[in-house]
Parts: sequence; structure tokens; C-alpha cells
Amino acid sequence: MQLSLVLPPEPDERWDKAKQIGINHAVYHSLELGDGRRPSQYDELLRVVNRYRDHGLEPAVFEGSVPLTDTTRLAMDGRDDEIDEFCRFLRNLGKLGVDVVCYDWMAGLRWARTSVTTPSRGDSLTTSYSDEQMRRGPAPAAARSTTADDLWANLEYFLERVVPVAEEAGVKLGLHPDDPPIGDLRGMPRIINSPEAYERTLDVVDSPYNGITFCQGNFAAMGVDVPATIQRFGDRINFVHIRDVEGGADGFVETWHDDGPTDMAGAIQAYRDVGFDGPIRPDHVPTMAGEDNSTPGYHLSGKLFASGYIRGLLDATE
Repeated sequence: MQLSLVLPPEPDERWDKAKQIGINHAVYHSLELGDGRRPSQYDELLRVVNRYRDHGLEPAVFEGSVPLTDTTRLAMDGRDDEIDEFCRFLRNLGKLGVDVVCYDWMAGLRWARTSVTTPSRGDSLTTSYSDEQMRRGPAPAAARSTTADDLWANLEYFLERVVPVAEEAGVKLGLHPDDPPIGDLRGMPRIINSPEAYERTLDVVDSPYNGITFCQGNFAAMGVDVPATIQRFGDRINFVHIRDVEGGADGFVETWHDDGPTDMAGAIQAYRDVGFDGPIRPDHVPTMAGEDNSTPGYHLSGKLFASGYIRGLLDATE
């Protein structure tokens, strides 16, 4: 498995520290890092990819920073143009030897948390979600005219056009679960919220290039047995996020990687059992002492701790 970290597109101390702890694979996710760029043209991608490689880092995944918006998810004017851009993006990544793209189907409100200052171990700060609190807020305008059936039809339209291009380019797609994985968020439907939803998605185009980003925290919030669900989806898992939560989809707290309810060693063994050898990264870490919590869940110290913990699990199951 390719132990990876989200690293910014320009070198800084995070690149150095990643290399120092033995990580050689980068995930490009500019939105996570507070940068709204979504490079898709060949020359811009070429510079990003070469910058990583010139520093001994292999770009394993493009995630979050992909040319896909609610224009496509909600079938708005311009959808076909955006899908064409997404297809060009895949072809360009294929030419550059990048193997995986992670995308999501969360329309309206995206990643949702109701607190980013929940106390955790040793006075660290973590994120949490309360659906009761979230529902008191205003609904997205599109929620009034969008149904779950609409989202399914739009996803099928997208996959039928994009997966053949992904196959041609040699770039695997990994659909991220809705976060949180509930039926709707302030009235906006959510559809990628259960193993059954993934079965339906994978059946739209039966191809290893139409796959899953297995975000363990979301699957834990679904209430499933995580190792057993890894076994269930097997070679359709194209990318892995390692994290954990305490609670269910309607209310949960993000935990330290070594302090949640999921059998983490069992999960790593399950990836080995199904032959997964792709990129795997820590996700959503607590904010530690000395960090300003300006990007909750994504500061470096917790990621370094989580990377070491994951490395230990990988070594123990090798």
C-alpha cells in the first residue's frame, strides 16, 4: 500500500517532514489546504506533477481539487461542458501517470460539522457533528427542487460518460461517501450513504475504473462492520482514507486514530486480504498543542502521528 499525505502544491516543511518519516506519495488536495485552485489543463498539471517528482514525491491521487461542481451534480446549464472538462482532466492525468482521482456527489452543503473545537485527548481539539443542531439552519435553495432520484439520474449520466474515458486514460475513479452519510442535509438529499448505495453506483458501469474511496470514518458512521465491508467491495476500492468516529451518522465525534471503536488492525488486514495496493492516507486528525486550528482536521502534527500509527499497522500485518 502507498502510504500518502495531502501535501501542498509548492514545497514547504510539510514536504520535508513527509520525506523524513518515510512517505514518498503525495495527494494533491488544494481545497483541503485552503487553496481553491482546480488545475485541469495539461501544462498546469505538468508543473504540479513535476514539482512533486523533482522532490522525490510521487503524486498518487488528485482529490477535492477536481473540475466537478453542482453544475453537474444538479444537472444545471453547462453540465455537458463541465463533464467534457472533467474528461480532459482525466486524459491529462493519464498522460502524466497519475493513477487515481477522488470525487464526491455531495450537492448544496458539502462536508458538514457543527463543531470544530470539541475537546479530545490531552486538550487537543477535534470536529463533531450534531444533526439536531444542523437542521435548525437554513436549507440550500436547490433543496426545494432536488430529489434523491434526481441525484441518482445525474450520477448515472456522469458515470456513463466519464468511466469509458477513465478506462482509456488509465485513471481510476474513487467516489467518496457523503459526509455525514445521512439521507438529507437540511433538506438536500444525499445518496452515497450506505453500502447498498455503493452497490448501485458500481453497477451503473461495471468497471474497476468506477470505484470507491473507502473513507473509514464515514463507513463507521454508517454503522457497518468496517473490515467486513472492505472484504465486500474488494478490488473496487481505489483509494483509502484512514480515520474513525465515535457515534453514528446523526451525531458523532472524530477520534484519534488509535482511540476509536473501529478494529484498525482488522481493517488493514482486510485491505491485504483483498489485494489492495493503492494509496492510503490519514484523514481528519485532531489539532494539537501549538497549532492554531485554522484548518480543523488537517494540521500536520496529528497527520504525522497517524502516519506512524498506520505504518505500524502495515508492518504488523505484512
